[in-house]
Amino acid sequence: MRLPARLERRNALFQQWQALLTNRTKRTRTGEMIVHGVRPITQAIAHGHEIRALLSDGRLEQSRWARELLQDPPAPVVEVASELMAELGQRDDGPPELLAIAAVPADDLGRLDARLSGEGGGRVRGSGTGTGTGTGTGLVVAFDRPTSPGNIGSLARSVDALGGHGLVITGRSADAWDPAAIRASTGSVFAVPVVRLDSHRDLLSWVEGRRGVAEPWQVVGLEEARGHELADTDLTVPTVLVVGNETIGLSAGWRESCDQLAEIPMTGSASSLNAAVAGSIALYEVVRQRGPSGS
Repeated sequence: MRLPARLERRNALFQQWQALLTNRTKRTRTGEMIVHGVRPITQAIAHGHEIRALLSDGRLEQSRWARELLQDPPAPVVEVASELMAELGQRDDGPPELLAIAAVPADDLGRLDARLSGEGGGRVRGSGTGTGTGTGTGLVVAFDRPTSPGNIGSLARSVDALGGHGLVITGRSADAWDPAAIRASTGSVFAVPVVRLDSHRDLLSWVEGRRGVAEPWQVVGLEEARGHELADTDLTVPTVLVVGNETIGLSAGWRESCDQLAEIPMTGSASSLNAAVAGSIALYEVVRQRGPSGS
């Protein structure tokens, strides 16, 4: 599609972009999403995600970030009328300086392989190597049928912060490329591979493939009241850590497929932990066991 240099009215192109905010079917059909915010846009560009358009509100006084990005843009720039930018930015306090229209990445487990081998998904310059926890020790988080895009984004942020190699979402779930998920992740959905799979079996097949080349991968599920604490589980070997649905926990398929089921002990009156919080605690336990050097 040929993009205009300026968009001043609600035409078909604006409606297409507007639909990306709320309509998952439109995101899937077009293979595009809207990225809001300085850090998410910066992360998407830094980690090599395809940017198809950069939208600008055309203000005269720009931040240094916007000015530098527009000097060498990663995609065609469209100047959008401020009232339309405010709508696309989902803001009541005025338009954002910039928005990005980005391609939805492929749901390909090969992206995990590339991350594990140290190719792609590297961190922004100055923030570390981006090769994950441990030298040659894999760590992948699977999120089973999450219903909240915010939880997906929050868990992706923890995977990124705590050295995981990727986040795999299995089964019918909320969309990882919903604007709410991207915001909750503060851009971490672009820093680590996020892959959506129809079934847990697809990830299990990937695990078997890794085992086939002599990598000792294990699958550990988080489950309440299992009587076996997570801290007593050896997490120093390559691990897929499975976090269950926010309401009903692990599916029967995942529960039966796990090599071990482990619990996070709770001593207060709360009956359960938020799924993203539980996953974050478990990720920290991996870091703790693998030591400060990550090995």
